[in-house]
Formats: sequence, C-alpha cells, structure tokens
Amino acid sequence: MSSPKTKTSASRKLGKIVIEKIKEVHPDSTVTEYDLAKNKITHLKEEHIEAFFAPLEIQTEVVHRHYLESSDQAVQDLLKADIIVIEAPMYNWNIPSTLKAYFDQIARAKLTFQYTGEGLLPKGLLKDKKAYIVTSSGGIYSEGELKPYDFATNYVSFFLNLLGIEVVNVFRVEGQAIVGPENALVNAIKNIVINDPL
Repeated sequence: MSSPKTKTSASRKLGKIVIEKIKEVHPDSTVTEYDLAKNKITHLKEEHIEAFFAPLEIQTEVVHRHYLESSDQAVQDLLKADIIVIEAPMYNWNIPSTLKAYFDQIARAKLTFQYTGEGLLPKGLLKDKKAYIVTSSGGIYSEGELKPYDFATNYVSFFLNLLGIEVVNVFRVEGQAIVGPENALVNAIKNIVINDPL
C-alpha cells in the first residue's frame, strides 16, 4: 500500500477488497503486507547504488551491508510471492514517491532483471508471478480524453513487466471528482473480477 492517507484512502479500501477476493479463490494463501506510509522505504542514496553494484567479495558490513538490508529483504519477500497487489493511487498524474522508492529498492541488476544484449530493454528475472494494480483518481483515465495522461498505471505496468511480472488486471476507483468518492468506490467494487491466474 502506498497511499499516504491511511484512513480515508479509496485505493486502500479497494486494495483490501481485491485481496479478499483473491483469498476467496486461494483460501490457503498468506498475505505479506508492505504499507509504505507506515514502514518507510528509503529513497535511493549514492551509498545504495554503490552497494547494489559492489561485487560480493568486496562488500563490507559497514560500507555496504547496511544499505543493502532493506532492499535485500524486499527482494526476498517479492521472490516468495505468487500474486502481487500494487496499490498505486494517482498523485499529480503519477505514483506516490514512496512507491517509486520501493521500486528503486527492488530493481536490482542480476537479481530481478538483467541485461542480455538482446534488444534495448533488460530481461525480467521474476517469472511465474502475477500482479493486480489498484489505483484511484479524481478524473477518469481508463478511457476518453484523459487516457493518454494515465502515467501512473502505465508506468507501474511497464515496471512490473520489465521485472518479468505479468499484470493480470487494473482496478480503478476513478472519477471521484465527478461522481463522488463513495459512488466511485461502489462502481469500482462492481468491476472486480478475479480469475485464477496461477
């Protein structure tokens, strides 16, 4: 979850319902929650980048391991997941900076992606994983005049695909400024369909 609003967030509410629907399809599933509003993911610093690319044989506890700890844990949790629900509300036409910070921590060369020399884009290393994107917005971005400006879900989809994760569906609480937050949420809930993606 990435919305900075912890109580009134429409995307959080929809995200929880999506997870409930997934658990109905997979009743034995275990949920690991990343709440980026409560558990801060560090934005990248120069030390993080140096640690990411330092060969294992020269890494030191003081210089590198401290900066790899949260990134390594996030990657390990991601590797264990079969289905990922990304709650990505639209803020100023993009995702919250906390979610971008999380993405920066899990985008690790040779761990989650690698350059192969085949084509311009790297190859994703996270296979057999499915994702649902949950978003919210004041306007309507799934169709019509604003569709070209949906930088939030387009970016999240591109990023996940780049890591090898297949995006199954996008669920939207959209048009809140037009029909009101409650009506937008009701409309969004009606459109939730969870096909068994595994």
